[in-house]
Amino acid sequence: MSRLILIGLFSVIIFTASSCSKDDPSEGPDPVSKEEQGGEEEETPNTSINFSAITDTYYDVAGADNVYNWGLYNTHDPSIIKSGDTYYSYSTDVSFGSEIRPGIQIRKSINLIKWIFVGWVFDGLPMKGSLFIKSKGGEPFQSLWAPEAIKVGNEYRLYYSLSSPTPRLSVIGMATSSSPAGPWTEKDIVVTSQADNTRQTNAIDPTVVITPSGEHWFYYGSAWDGIYALKLNPATGLAANPGDKGVRVAQRGFTGNKINGNIEGPEVIYNEAEGKYYMFIAYDWLETKYNVRVGRSESPNGPFVDFNGENLNNETDNVPMILAPYKFDGHSGWQGVSHPTVFSDGSGQYYIAHQGRPGENKFFMVMHVRKMHWTEDGWPVVSPERYADVEQASISENDLVGNYEQIILGYTVVPGYAEEQNSPDFQTSINLALNEDGSINGDDNNSWNYNAPWLTLNWGNGFQDKLYVEQGRDWENNIDSTILLTGLNNDGTAIWGKKISNN
Repeated sequence: MSRLILIGLFSVIIFTASSCSKDDPSEGPDPVSKEEQGGEEEETPNTSINFSAITDTYYDVAGADNVYNWGLYNTHDPSIIKSGDTYYSYSTDVSFGSEIRPGIQIRKSINLIKWIFVGWVFDGLPMKGSLFIKSKGGEPFQSLWAPEAIKVGNEYRLYYSLSSPTPRLSVIGMATSSSPAGPWTEKDIVVTSQADNTRQTNAIDPTVVITPSGEHWFYYGSAWDGIYALKLNPATGLAANPGDKGVRVAQRGFTGNKINGNIEGPEVIYNEAEGKYYMFIAYDWLETKYNVRVGRSESPNGPFVDFNGENLNNETDNVPMILAPYKFDGHSGWQGVSHPTVFSDGSGQYYIAHQGRPGENKFFMVMHVRKMHWTEDGWPVVSPERYADVEQASISENDLVGNYEQIILGYTVVPGYAEEQNSPDFQTSINLALNEDGSINGDDNNSWNYNAPWLTLNWGNGFQDKLYVEQGRDWENNIDSTILLTGLNNDGTAIWGKKISNN
């Protein structure tokens, strides 16, 4: 039996009450209406963006009374889909510094930068999910977590997580709508878990992938016994075999008899160009070390393997880690950067979105959207900076010459959860100079070459970095456009960079 199931003996409260509750909000007074708040006007295609107004903290609009002015603030565990020219985000019930009503928050955007708060999926807790928990002697949390939204034909389906203080007493249910903004109708329960001795993971954190042949596969779970996969009935969106809990497809490694940290929040997509299924997983504690790992498979039910060919279902930690807490110069850093949603604009450009918690106060939650690219051997890499719709132009070899801040996404294993993982383990920037003579940092033992859009850094110690080159915003220095670098080295470690000056 996997050792993951044993962790419930000493960490039950952490997993159920905190794993995805994201500050454990409880039901509070209903916020005042959009009209009373004087909320933001509807977007138009030529909406200009005041980037300076997008701040790391948001004390002035944090509470429930300002919900229609939140924009991208108070976003946690987003699930994003595109409908027509509009993106819709569905996310966990949270609010910095105040209680907020349950129901799954809905936002929309036409540019992935400015977001407008739309409302909620549910008017309170969904009845069937709540009744299940009560029928087992529990009391549901007054918050819904980690939704997953998909479109099937003309129907929108929304999967939600509802848990309780009773360890592993949780439920994932589904609602449907003919519109991405609702109204939504609760349909039924997809999968449940209970506080008993059965071999099963916790029923939270759903995601769904639709195969080219039309099969629907459902993934969920947390550190109780890892990530599970089960087949759905495409016609109903529910389990193909009622009562099916699925089988485990991913878990964490151990140090001695102690798990290396949490595993949760799977996100699975099918990349048609690569012909593979990709599983993005959240590792570690959500307020601090939260990071993103990736595995891929030729089949929706696995096995998913990592950069080194290791099965994600083995008792080991996997690479690549494509997103982790980081700190560029002049900024407090961003931590908790995981539980992502991955989506396409419909034209082949992929994005990843997730919460970001500023280093100066980890309880603020800001939506981050980043461009994603694919390496020549088919691994996803993530932009070091948030998306800002920067115009792309040809970048020459001469343009690359200059000074950069570089971040190598290293990792220190800290077994445990909230109490043990109290440090974000920020990956901080170091200096990088691409010299005109083709050397790096003035050392002839290190060289670089460029075949657009890929920059290769050859290091004298045997490492080679293959980095995607594009223009993007330097958020830390409030610079509209600079050169950004992202990729992997030959060891599967993510490498980031941004240009800060010419030589």
